[in-house]
Amino acid sequence: MDFHPTSTIITIISFIALYLALNKWAFGPLFGVMEKRRQLILEQMNTAESSRKQAEESLQEQKAALDQARKEAYGILEQARSTSSKQAEEIVQTAKNEADRLKDAALKDIESEKNKAIAALRTEVGGISVKIASKIIEKQVDEKSQEQLVDQYLKEVGSK
Repeated sequence: MDFHPTSTIITIISFIALYLALNKWAFGPLFGVMEKRRQLILEQMNTAESSRKQAEESLQEQKAALDQARKEAYGILEQARSTSSKQAEEIVQTAKNEADRLKDAALKDIESEKNKAIAALRTEVGGISVKIASKIIEKQVDEKSQEQLVDQYLKEVGSK
């Protein structure tokens, strides 16, 4: 191959002209588009980073709200348990009071009936004693007859 200095100079001048033309009409707009694309990507990355931070903050807020809701639910359950225990104790106490009242009333009724029975028995014994005395006065019997008469009236009282 032969070396021709003119063709080398023409090639260098053509290359420089082509470079200048490409730099003016191709590289400039191409680099401008690439710079705009780089700015857009940076903005999107910044937006994504801020969105991620907001999402993390929102997640933390949601966790805090969930923890608060759990605490409130636990408090409500504890309050319900406490209330139900108190109501159960009140019901049991009311039932005990009612049972005591019914027992006292029954005891009073029993005592009253007992006193009525004793009074009735005394009245009846008094009447029988009067009858015995009147019969004894009427008959003026001896001691053995009197014992038989008393035994007879006691048997009558026992059968009634």
